[in-house]
Amino acid sequence: MNNITISNLDDDIKYRLKKRAEKYGRSLEEAREILRIALTENHEHPLNLATILEERFANLGDLELPKIPREPIRTVSTFEE
Repeated sequence: MNNITISNLDDDIKYRLKKRAEKYGRSLEEAREILRIALTENHEHPLNLATILEERFANLGDLELPKIPREPIRTVSTFEE
């Protein structure tokens, strides 16, 4: 397996990753598991906050959020020549 390096990872993210690894009794290889889960889950639709909230609180009864049309993501400016 190849190695990857993630530069400039925020200290808070490193801390949260370490805590999550401890919670599940893993080492910092938790990052590998997070990536595996994120990339193997079957996402039929792009994730959006409304869908996540609707799924999270579905067991509480009728929760209907209005459907908001989404626009394509804009390209990021790189300011390179």
